[in-house]
Amino acid sequence: METVNVQEAKTRLSELLTRVERGEEVFTARAGVPVARPEAVRKAPPRTFGTMSFHVPRTFDEYLPESELEAWQ
Repeated sequence: METVNVQEAKTRLSELLTRVERGEEVFTARAGVPVARPEAVRKAPPRTFGTMSFHVPRTFDEYLPESELEAWQ
């Protein structure tokens, strides 16, 4: 664990962020008093689109037959 004052954190930000990504704790302090602790963002696992498999027929975009259109009116 390291405590870094704001001015030093500004000049070493890239290095400190790399350390945080590796899991180290780095506190940012104002006048020697810790005020913040950066935390690495964890990547969310990839999402899957449902669990059901389905097939879209080639005729999906074709017009409906007149008999079916009448049933919907």
